[in-house]
Amino acid sequence: MRYALLINELPGCYKQLEDDERETVFSEYMTLFSDAHVLAGERLQAAETATTVRLAGGETLLTDGPFADTKEIFGGFYLVEAPDLDAALELAGKIPALRFGGSVEVRPVMER
Repeated sequence: MRYALLINELPGCYKQLEDDERETVFSEYMTLFSDAHVLAGERLQAAETATTVRLAGGETLLTDGPFADTKEIFGGFYLVEAPDLDAALELAGKIPALRFGGSVEVRPVMER
């Protein structure tokens, strides 16, 4: 079964790190790609670069930035193929954002 591992980070959580520490964290994210269960993944640009599209009264409204003001921001994702939820959760537990106050939402992907 395929699962999306949706990574939510605290804004600026890596800013307090020294350059070498930040590089180590980045390497941890890249190492996850060596796991045979990981099919794809991407890091998103900062939430401030987002444009939110809504429809109100039949009119399209564009807003700079994310739609919701939350304590965590969606920072990226991995798409994994795992035999079961437990295996997907094990992979999610390796995501560095967890150590910095973030969370990982593990969600099954709808099969076509």
